[in-house]
Amino acid sequence: MTTYRPDIDGLRAVAVLAVLLFHAFPRLIPGGFVGVDIFFVISGYLISSILFSSLEQNQFSLIDFYSRRIRRIFPALITIFVASFAVAWYFFYADELINLGRHMITSAAFIQNWMLASESGYFDASAEIKPYLHLWSLGVEEQFYIIWPLLLWGAWKCKANLLKLTALCLLLSFAWNLYELYFAQSTIAFYLPQVRFWELLMGSVLAYLHLNPKSSQVPDRYLHGLGLAKENARSIVGASLLLLSFLFIHSQKVFPGFWALLPTLGAVFIISAGPNAILNRIVLSNPLAVWIGKISYPLYLWHWVLLVYMRILEP
Repeated sequence: MTTYRPDIDGLRAVAVLAVLLFHAFPRLIPGGFVGVDIFFVISGYLISSILFSSLEQNQFSLIDFYSRRIRRIFPALITIFVASFAVAWYFFYADELINLGRHMITSAAFIQNWMLASESGYFDASAEIKPYLHLWSLGVEEQFYIIWPLLLWGAWKCKANLLKLTALCLLLSFAWNLYELYFAQSTIAFYLPQVRFWELLMGSVLAYLHLNPKSSQVPDRYLHGLGLAKENARSIVGASLLLLSFLFIHSQKVFPGFWALLPTLGAVFIISAGPNAILNRIVLSNPLAVWIGKISYPLYLWHWVLLVYMRILEP
């Protein structure tokens, strides 16, 4: 298992605050929605660290893995469903209540991203009155958590190289992402798991390299050549990439695509810098940032529902 890192909770705080500010004040931080992409990298890193460690120690258990996910995800999710449906029962018209129920069912089944892909885009006006719109990202994560452990377990049994497998899956997903956006010009690619998995897999590659230092010799040479061998340099560059993402990415950009490399690489550099890098130690590990990071999941669940209900009840 991995050692707890408060700076990663601090990075979670940055991600969730960026999303909250974007949804509440989109002109203030036009690229705040990339906080979700930061979450993807963090999730891929943490989950893959657990999976790689358990496989190497011959302690891998699908039942244990999925039971942990259920205990973490469902209590807060059920609470938001019950509370939001109770309010809707009192204020919504019958057709609105039926539509809410449909989205609740798909969200609970973690296929909300597919439901939204069949309806409209993330930045469409109608999206602003869908209380469970933000749960598309939870769907992508949970679909990854279903597929990735099974794939890793099968590869481990076949004695395959897990790093090469992870890198191959990352490249295939990123290539699919580029095809859907730039060649097929798909309007639904934003939600598709196969074009988003590469972001989680960036965290997975980093997790493998951290757990297997001998495998990181080649990446270390590239980092040295780029002047990023030192922890502080990676941390500062990572933070700069995140800041650029928040300020210069906006809803009119083709996204995720190449633009998503800014927040994902930023998150990778910050995590790879480690807890002792000056920015990670002083800014991300401070008690306030850590506290916000620890409640980032319920914050993310509640913020959009409350904003949508305010728009509906007080246009």
